[in-house]
Amino acid sequence: MPIINRKARLDTSQVDDRRGRGGGFRGMPGGLAVGGGGLGLIVMLVLAVLLGGNVLDTGSGGLGGLGGLQDETVGSDSTLSQDCQTGADALEREDCLMVAYVNSIQSYWSEEFGSRNLEYIPATTTFFTDQVSSGCGVASAAVGPFYCPRDAKVYIDLGFFDQLRDNFGAKGGEFAPAYVLAHEYGHHIQNMEGTLENSQSDPSGPESGAVRVELQADCFAGVWANNASETGIITRLTPTDIADALDAAAAVGDDRIQEKVEGRVDPERWTHGSSEQRQEWFKTGYESGDPGACDTFGGNI
Repeated sequence: MPIINRKARLDTSQVDDRRGRGGGFRGMPGGLAVGGGGLGLIVMLVLAVLLGGNVLDTGSGGLGGLGGLQDETVGSDSTLSQDCQTGADALEREDCLMVAYVNSIQSYWSEEFGSRNLEYIPATTTFFTDQVSSGCGVASAAVGPFYCPRDAKVYIDLGFFDQLRDNFGAKGGEFAPAYVLAHEYGHHIQNMEGTLENSQSDPSGPESGAVRVELQADCFAGVWANNASETGIITRLTPTDIADALDAAAAVGDDRIQEKVEGRVDPERWTHGSSEQRQEWFKTGYESGDPGACDTFGGNI
């Protein structure tokens, strides 16, 4: 487990805790939700295989299979601000650890943008259970963690990490969720820099814009990991932590997903890159610690 500064103050205002509340259907106002490095696709493909349904059916035009949801908000008073106050709390509770990761990731990017005389615009992470309303429409937990550029927020059902371990062979570990969150915030950086749209204009194939977008987000995750100890929240990462991140990256490679779900690999349908590519670009970011090393758009990937 990463070494957490027990005295660090956690900022729960960066997290919107909607666990225990239904999403409510509001239609699809537009804007493409970007999945967590293939994570949402993984879950939906497995559901399609196991349940036999067309969970990729877009219904009313939104995220797959979400068209018929009704407003089921039941209300749940979050105690996150009381429960997650310091780094010591992050050592005791999973949700507090997620808050610590979010705080550290955004602290790094704020400093990085500031060093270039640019303003970093914070993005809220939303914890949810079962389904959630986002600026990109209603999403169920089946889509996995995702970033919505329409409202510039990250969405995650914390139960996803059990699926990543149990269904896809990831080893797990406390740092695997950090990789996932840092990847999603990589999409936020791309949204701010105007490169995220490449995933829409060139959506599939081994050299596609979509793959390049995802690999750059992996690289940005590695950059944060290199600099995490400078944020004052995470004081040190161990080799085991980095191994957990690399293992999670490999688990969500397009080739591994296709082989597991379909029994064959078809690079022409890749949207996120192979396991090897995902690991290599995370390592590129981690070893350099420099976002400038993450140019996945300029040559071979």
